[in-house]
Amino acid sequence: MASAELVDAPAAPAAVPAVADVTAVAATARATAIIPARGGSVGLPGKNLARVGGVPLVARAVRAALAADRIARVVVTTDDVEIADAARSAGAEVVDRPADLAGGRVSSESALLHALDALDALDVFDGLEPALAVTVFIQATSPFIDPADLDAAIDCVASGERDVVFAAAPSHVFLWRDDPSAESAVGVNHDSAARLMRQEREPEYRETGAFYVFGTDGFRAAGHRFFGRVGIQPVDADHAIEIDDLADLERARALAAHVDRGIAASGRGPIAAGSQPLIEVDALVTDFDGVHTDDTVMVDQLGRESVRVSRSDGHGISRLRRAGIPVLILSAEENPVVGRRAEKLGVECAQGVDEKGAVLREWAANRGIPLDRIAYLGNDRGDLPALELVGWPIAVPDAAPDALAAARHVLTQPGGHGAVRELADLILAARAAAATGARSVRSDARPAVSTTADPAHPRDSE
Repeated sequence: MASAELVDAPAAPAAVPAVADVTAVAATARATAIIPARGGSVGLPGKNLARVGGVPLVARAVRAALAADRIARVVVTTDDVEIADAARSAGAEVVDRPADLAGGRVSSESALLHALDALDALDVFDGLEPALAVTVFIQATSPFIDPADLDAAIDCVASGERDVVFAAAPSHVFLWRDDPSAESAVGVNHDSAARLMRQEREPEYRETGAFYVFGTDGFRAAGHRFFGRVGIQPVDADHAIEIDDLADLERARALAAHVDRGIAASGRGPIAAGSQPLIEVDALVTDFDGVHTDDTVMVDQLGRESVRVSRSDGHGISRLRRAGIPVLILSAEENPVVGRRAEKLGVECAQGVDEKGAVLREWAANRGIPLDRIAYLGNDRGDLPALELVGWPIAVPDAAPDALAAARHVLTQPGGHGAVRELADLILAARAAAATGARSVRSDARPAVSTTADPAHPRDSE
């Protein structure tokens, strides 16, 4: 039986050496990530397209893999057209999975082997020594994968230290088993008569299912993800969520803003600490009060209301419009000043909106804009349905606590003092970076791979 040992996180990968001996190639070898994702799920229909932090689960997996230094290409194997579209939009290549490998009882290993054969047919491992070829099996149902953990696991396998490394969360829980023969519950991993303190116990590790890294040739020979010398890549407990049902999904959504910010701040994710985020979107939607204004209103003796807005916000929106990026103002209040300001800015406006999420969803669908390609800027609880839908939920710094918790990014400028201009500048900077190849998606990715598929096959889950 294979044993497992811990893996230490490596330093950043070194530059490719001039002399490609085995040791040097191992130190710089880059892996292929494969993400199996069927079209459905018995427990949670459409699971792989469910949104966490406004992003479909399959897209989150693709983005995490693309952000890892040691992964050269990312491939999604699926039988579902919508999943394929989401994967390509996130930057992955796609292998069309045949019907006989898309059933509910088919193993993930079968899908991986099929994908590897399809990729091999296109000579995807050209220039890489077969003994050093590394495959990363990633499960889209784990929404919080730190690219640094992927790199550490790949480094361990590529160097030959381990044949397989998998993600696991440390645990000090006391496990029990009900033993009918003894008519009593018994301790599984501890002596119930000698309760050691946490610091006195060595941690055990719970397999998270997030990723498995292994030598490609060894995997093909074994036909299973565990073989040879097995290592453990410890991951943060908050990253260990695996989505099987609606309760798991809701828990992941509640944690998304906190976990995503933590991974970004590590400096190993797509957004490095101390840098501005690359907010790559195709549309901007904003609240009005507390975003375009400072959330105060002036009332004269006749009861007429007026608000304070920032001219710099107008300049920012003007630049967005010139770049072809549509802007929508969603306001819960119905006030002539909102309409006049939207008219002045030359943007669309919807007032008296009770359910911002529903209106935003309809607006996006009518324009063919994916929700994960929209930024929403809000400041209060009424913005939560919209913040939870989009790929980039943004809040002003003086927003309500619930809005701040839901935000993927918090601006430095408050509402009415240039917040909209700040966000507009970030969006335009990301678009400029994408145009020059600075996007996290690899610019050298090959065209999508296509094998036979049965489009009439019923949807099955991974």
